[in-house]
Amino acid sequence: MIKNITIFLMLCLLFIFSDVAHADSVTINGRMILVNDTVYTIKGICYHPVPKGSDKRSFSNLTKDLSLMVEAGINTIRVYSPIHNKAVLDEIHEAGLKLIIGFGYNQSGDFDLLSGTFIDYINTYKNHDAILFWELGNEYNYHPEWFRNDLKNWYTTLDNAAKLIHQNDHSHPVATAHGELPDSLALANCPNVDIWGMNVYRWDNPEDIFTEWRNISSKPMYLSEAGTDSYMTISRDGYDQGVNELAQACAVKKILDVVFQNEKICLGVTLFAFVDELWKAGNNNTQDAGGWAPNSSGVPYDGAPNEEYWGIVDIDRNKKKAFSLVKEKYTNLPVSK
Repeated sequence: MIKNITIFLMLCLLFIFSDVAHADSVTINGRMILVNDTVYTIKGICYHPVPKGSDKRSFSNLTKDLSLMVEAGINTIRVYSPIHNKAVLDEIHEAGLKLIIGFGYNQSGDFDLLSGTFIDYINTYKNHDAILFWELGNEYNYHPEWFRNDLKNWYTTLDNAAKLIHQNDHSHPVATAHGELPDSLALANCPNVDIWGMNVYRWDNPEDIFTEWRNISSKPMYLSEAGTDSYMTISRDGYDQGVNELAQACAVKKILDVVFQNEKICLGVTLFAFVDELWKAGNNNTQDAGGWAPNSSGVPYDGAPNEEYWGIVDIDRNKKKAFSLVKEKYTNLPVSK
């Protein structure tokens, strides 16, 4: 009996250590990110799939979405909150894509930084091969009111969380998604942040951000958000007012061209976004113009972020003109695992 129990325990340990041994290793080398010692270029998309009529994320359409992403050459999905569903993570991995998992500050104790429960999620899923890296916060520098009007409080929280992740997970870097270029306060207070994501809306040409970053830091960076919507609030620059997929496609092409011309500085981009989000600006059953976001007047070509029109596919998964541009650019780049 004792012998059988011993054998059983040995088999369990073998299974556990075998799983760990096969987990992908994601490391930083200078300004590059490596997956199993191979340079990885982020050809990504931001993904928050909310069905028509709802305001809650759902992965009920995941299989079709992944098929479209694979067709478009997308290799990385950025999500704004953890996916606590191994079957979803498994399907993403099996499709050949990786995840940037985002954590919020105050999500009512749901794997957030305020409660400290984010580390429980990381310890649960740190050996899953779908994970590329962890990301803390999303342009919180635009919201000092959330941190007693002192952003140093946020940066201290951010750095402490990054340090705790490093103590628990030695296989994945830690990032944050900053609104625009980080300033000296952010950089000085966050030495444990490995990668700086930046949400950058500088019309259709973010080129200057790369030189600006090179001059202040030697760490890796990527564009955690970039792109535009497919609705023109006004007629401008030759693009007519109203639904305008051409305006979106032209801007996306120019942005992606610039990003990948700067691959020595930039890891890549997670374009915003995969699918239109009807929950943001009005009736959740209909697509409404309107919506706004902080520091977003640089959105091409009307300076107005119409929040429900940012997808490269619409809510019914019909491809917009921008889909073809993403596919052309991503599939013509070298393959990254």
